[in-house]
Amino acid sequence: MTRNLLNSILLLILLVLVGTIFFVRRQFTVPNIELLPGMVHSDAYGSQSASPIFPDGKILQPPAEGTVVRNFDPFPYKPTLEDAIRAGNELRSPLDPKDSLSDLRRGSVVFAHVCSPCHGAGGTGDGTIPKHGFPPPPSLFAQNAVNMKGGQIYHIITYGQRNMPSFASQVVRADRWRVAAYIRSLQQQPIQSTVAVK
Repeated sequence: MTRNLLNSILLLILLVLVGTIFFVRRQFTVPNIELLPGMVHSDAYGSQSASPIFPDGKILQPPAEGTVVRNFDPFPYKPTLEDAIRAGNELRSPLDPKDSLSDLRRGSVVFAHVCSPCHGAGGTGDGTIPKHGFPPPPSLFAQNAVNMKGGQIYHIITYGQRNMPSFASQVVRADRWRVAAYIRSLQQQPIQSTVAVK
């Protein structure tokens, strides 16, 4: 095939396409032709409506047993003291030791915003909320707090304890571990010190 013939064929195809664009106009008032309507038209049911399809007669079915929400790791502990101790024995921090300084920085920021209003900047229980009549939390330097394992601190942040409410909705999981690491760093300083990680 010569070059001129090929160019002529391509020019003809181009002219046909351009002509098609100008002469075949879509009419927006007329529905498109459905060549394979298959699943286009299906019986629509409301989520709360009845249906003969399922044995229980309901459209909305419970999730299959063992179903877990995507990107969500279940927390297999209950808000009890026994499970807090079990969490302390079983849970290990997923934080990378190479990122320990950045984790401590983040932990100090979260502690300052979420924990220090009650626990105080130094962790001694002298925050602004107890100064206004709320029962003060125990010092993070008390022997039982020092003896707590990281998983137990994580559990307490997740579920709360005594007067302390749950902070699971305010503090994401990774930050709970960072706060636990920051509390450990506080406990290694003298009690009077309130120096934040810089």
